[in-house]
Amino acid sequence: MTNRLSHLDYPKATAGLRSLASYVNHCGLEKNLIELVLLRVSQINGCAYCIDMHTKDARAAGESEQRLYLLQAWREAPFYSERERAALAWCEAVTRLGEHGVSDELYAQARACFEEEELLNLNMVTVLINAWNRIAIPFRAEPGHYQPAATQQAA
Repeated sequence: MTNRLSHLDYPKATAGLRSLASYVNHCGLEKNLIELVLLRVSQINGCAYCIDMHTKDARAAGESEQRLYLLQAWREAPFYSERERAALAWCEAVTRLGEHGVSDELYAQARACFEEEELLNLNMVTVLINAWNRIAIPFRAEPGHYQPAATQQAA
């Protein structure tokens, strides 16, 4: 597959998303939680570029290989906290919004682990990565070239 166009050539078009990304990165949610959500949503959407990016970012932030390998099967793996499980369930439901939205049961589960503003911030993380996936996938962003900022600085 070949790249169709690069959103990087049109910074005005993605300025709002970059602003939201800055907010999300400083919203107070744990960095590893944010990375798990970014990666999980990208897995659901099948975005190779974003899976590559967020796997690398998660590893650079100290995430274990085992947790990354098992993220797609997080419900069956014992390596995720109750808070992480609530976040993953929430982001999956928001990403796969059906006719009836997000259930009251899932909302209650999420609220048991997240304060109101935290849940809104978690939702914004999910909105952000769904938007980026919907840019990267149709324009065939090519995976494999991304390097985390920590790696770039060391090089």
